[in-house]
Amino acid sequence: MSLNGTIRVPSDKSITHRALLFGMMATGTTRVLHPLLGADCRSTLDIIQLLGAHVTERQDELVITGVETLRSARLDCGNSGTTMRLLLGLLSGYDGSFELVGDESLSKRPMRRVTAPLREMGAAVTGDVAPLVIEGKTLQSIDYTLPVASAQVKSAVLLAGLRAEGTTIVREPMLSRDHTERMLPLFGANLSVDEEEGIRVIRIEPTRLSGATVDVPADPSSASFFWAGAAIVPNSSVTTTDVCLNETRIGFLRTLERMGASVVISNERTVGEEVVGDVTVTSSELSGTVVEGEMIPSQIDELPLFALVASQANSPSIVKDAAELRVKETDRIDVVVSELRKLGVDIVGREDGFIVKPSRLHGGNVSTYGDHRLSMMLQIASLVTEDTIQIEGIDASDVSYPDFRQDLQRIQREIE
Repeated sequence: MSLNGTIRVPSDKSITHRALLFGMMATGTTRVLHPLLGADCRSTLDIIQLLGAHVTERQDELVITGVETLRSARLDCGNSGTTMRLLLGLLSGYDGSFELVGDESLSKRPMRRVTAPLREMGAAVTGDVAPLVIEGKTLQSIDYTLPVASAQVKSAVLLAGLRAEGTTIVREPMLSRDHTERMLPLFGANLSVDEEEGIRVIRIEPTRLSGATVDVPADPSSASFFWAGAAIVPNSSVTTTDVCLNETRIGFLRTLERMGASVVISNERTVGEEVVGDVTVTSSELSGTVVEGEMIPSQIDELPLFALVASQANSPSIVKDAAELRVKETDRIDVVVSELRKLGVDIVGREDGFIVKPSRLHGGNVSTYGDHRLSMMLQIASLVTEDTIQIEGIDASDVSYPDFRQDLQRIQREIE
């Protein structure tokens, strides 16, 4: 059965996290329109209230009153790496004592890439995996070159720079998600972005933020599952509306285009600091491709989904330079390879990616390992075979897309 219809997927997770945190830091009132309130962003929402911000929840809107002095607290980040990593930078310059904890998965994820530059700034952070303890103190500015493309490390350093003495500089040889540097000026931050000798250079001065209004567009990472389904299920055409089209986020869409997918972008416009539009993907014959190097950061979260799409192409595909996948919610190289093999996919894991050959899927019993993106990828896989696929831990998708199954069922058939 084909996929056909129009859908607005949930709002962007990355932008929601940042709007909540910046609103807490800001003087006055911040309005967040169309926020995503899945489990990850709920963790951030609960934390800013524990720290002292006042939040009023309305229909499709959060109203945040910022706070100048934060309360010392034990802060549970749940499964959200973004929450923990951004808080490390944000809290390091505030007076107080803060403990960051998370669930079993988050407690295994490495934090040293964030704690290392923060310690260079004078931050007192104990631990390199959760639980982490921060004793807030006066920070010094830093001139830091990112060793790997990481929006979370970049954001943590910039947030620490808001309360550091002097100009904090982050040099970015390879572009990563840029929502932080787009949004901070909206809150009044004194921030500039330049290009120097082929390297992106971000400078930030100490600033007290002021309240702002953030209208959160639909999340391209969530929309990607419908783009993938439409591309590989015959006779399908799906339109996703109001999607954030920030180029640092739509690498997967660009990869689909390279593979020969029919992609049409319409109603393109600017909302706040982000480009937004409607994306229609129609099924077509796909060819294999290579995803590597500078292509990786803009689609790192979609690479498990790419593995599935690649299995339906007419020639092999390769992913490399993506070792970052091994330190996500799960080791996404190992689990993607193991679970797709159970469904008949010819896939071989490599240290920094995988090789996928054209395959015919069949039914089977698979597990999400508690990973929301694996859950959604496997649900899309169930559309490519008439056989039954039993998905253990299917509810993991609630972390970022609580109504994923219902939305998918609206435009196709029931999922086991």
